[in-house]
Amino acid sequence: MNFQLKRLTSFYRYVLLLAIFLTTCTSAIAQYKEPEEKEKVDIIYPEAAFDSLQAKKMLARGTATIKGVAFTKIKNSLGFSPLMAERIYANQIKVVLLPVTPYFEEWHKLRDKKENLKKKRYVYLSDEAYRYRLEAITNSKGKFTFPEMKPGKYFLQGILGYTTTGSYNEYTGSGYSNDGYTTDYYQKKQYSVAHEDRIETFVEVKADGELVNIKLK
Repeated sequence: MNFQLKRLTSFYRYVLLLAIFLTTCTSAIAQYKEPEEKEKVDIIYPEAAFDSLQAKKMLARGTATIKGVAFTKIKNSLGFSPLMAERIYANQIKVVLLPVTPYFEEWHKLRDKKENLKKKRYVYLSDEAYRYRLEAITNSKGKFTFPEMKPGKYFLQGILGYTTTGSYNEYTGSGYSNDGYTTDYYQKKQYSVAHEDRIETFVEVKADGELVNIKLK
């Protein structure tokens, strides 16, 4: 009887010590993971009312055609393209056409005044206004077509992505000659940079049956 009691006492003591050990270990390795901060994005919308009936009427079928070619050029560090820079054609990108309504005009003026991409401040059209649009896909030469258009003023936009490459000399170390001169060693490294250009323009169809040719750049 005493032997069994001693065994039970030893067993409970073992369980108690094990529980204390596990609790101590858990406390020792507990970590608090700092949550990621949400990137602050400021989105602005026009205050004017959107007239869906007017937009729908402007996008009704007509007999005019808008044809264009979409391209961009590589820009220098100041944001300008050299006069003779080679064209980068928009290969299989989406071109969006929006009717220029009073609501759209306010959006465009607001964007010119308020938008700042570096500060992540954007000026958006409302979801309803953006629904009233036409879309076209360019071919490999950047060409696109909007057929069956009515006379009116329109805004065209596309996002053209491309990559530039370059190289630089990376310092890898120095060596010393027997006469005491030091020689620095470099290795050529390649790099690539991804770009996205927002290409856009206004176009006006003046008459039924007209063919309007434009450059979207």
